[in-house]
Amino acid sequence: NIYKNLHICNCYWFCWISLAMADLTAAGLYIQYWFPGIGQWVPSFILLMVLLIMNLTAVKMFGEMEFWFALIKVVAILALIVVGAVILFQGFSTNAGESSFANLWNNGGWFPNGITGFILSFQMVVFAFTGIELVGITAGETKNPSTVIPQAINHIPIRIIIFYIGALAIIMSIYPWTVVSPDQSPFVQVFAAVGVAAAAGIVNFVVLTAAASACNSGIFSTSRMVYSLSKEDNAPKSMQTLTSHQIPANATVFSVAVILVSVILNYIMPKGVFVLITSISTICFIYIWAIMVICHMKYRRSKVQSAAANKFRMPFYPLSSYLILLFFAFVIVILAFNEETRVALFVTPVWFVMLAVIKAKMKEKKLCTE
Repeated sequence: NIYKNLHICNCYWFCWISLAMADLTAAGLYIQYWFPGIGQWVPSFILLMVLLIMNLTAVKMFGEMEFWFALIKVVAILALIVVGAVILFQGFSTNAGESSFANLWNNGGWFPNGITGFILSFQMVVFAFTGIELVGITAGETKNPSTVIPQAINHIPIRIIIFYIGALAIIMSIYPWTVVSPDQSPFVQVFAAVGVAAAAGIVNFVVLTAAASACNSGIFSTSRMVYSLSKEDNAPKSMQTLTSHQIPANATVFSVAVILVSVILNYIMPKGVFVLITSISTICFIYIWAIMVICHMKYRRSKVQSAAANKFRMPFYPLSSYLILLFFAFVIVILAFNEETRVALFVTPVWFVMLAVIKAKMKEKKLCTE
């Protein structure tokens, strides 16, 4: 089982590495709002170096910083919804026309370019939910998981409705989809459209801190994963090296070095790198989620009495489990039909091949030692 566990741990590490790459790329785009003349890779590289220094020197403040970054993001989205609602009810006009809820179904209706565009959007939608599995992972560190975990999971749909659907509904009502630019944050474009340039800059700073925070979390978590793997003899022993502040320096530098690949990609192909990285991340996380679903199914079959005693059971099991796996397969097929995301289907398997080689080498080394 040690090789299976190693395979899953390394895949999960790569999942968060790809997520950090995507957030770093997004942060570079946000910085270009103030400096449109510089290449996209420049701010991404500078930010990555800043985050590296922070992770090597200021780990004590990590939790505090992440709390405030998250709070700023939540407050900013709620403020956007409130301000947007006021704009809509006052009938405020922007440079794109009159603000109205009718913009949600005007300009071609719900599917102006057909159902294809809606289906192809699933790749980015799935990527937006990467990391959601952490709700379940924290069960082992929760004092009362039977109460806390169900509450956290049941609150997820409410937060999706408010922060995703609510915010997007406001944005699309004020600023029709026909004039939204994919090169800028839609939050920034809304404030710029109503003529509040200062607010647009503030919102851009907020989304920048959110992306930087996510990338910072990726660096922190992946470095600790590598450190833990090293302590279990599943990674080079050099990754166990700690600084005087108990920071796994080599593991941190290694994770940052891998994330640096995204900076190189931003230099080579600045227009398509974000879609490529998010597609790779989507595939990796779908793999991890599928493994979780399969493990849950095996648990229900092997631990019948324990599963029956559980008060928070999956609804409509086992049908729901099969439907989830079918949906994952559906998303993978969608990636194959989109020219921009299809490349990820050829790139991602390289990682699994590398893991297979590592697994074979470890087995060979173990046999030789014995």
